[in-house]
Amino acid sequence: MADVPDLDELATLYRDLHAHPELAFAEHRTAGIVAERLRGLGYQVTTGVGGTGVVGLLSSGTGPVVLLRADMDGLPVLEQTGLPYASTGAAGTRAARTCP
Repeated sequence: MADVPDLDELATLYRDLHAHPELAFAEHRTAGIVAERLRGLGYQVTTGVGGTGVVGLLSSGTGPVVLLRADMDGLPVLEQTGLPYASTGAAGTRAARTCP
């Protein structure tokens, strides 16, 4: 199992994903990054779920099960925050990740 990323690495990942939004069912880049990161952490990964969905399963024996669901898609809006990692749009579309 790979080392857990540090806060700087996670912040860099956050800024990259925020700057490169993809609209619903077109999150190919994002899904690839998520799948790669989960594999690197030792998860069993299934891609293409519902189109572009990613499922990561980490088994550790019997016991409680934890489920985490997260959205990966951007919204068709123009970001006007002025942040250095502001959404750049997806393939010529107006799109933004509206996460905080």
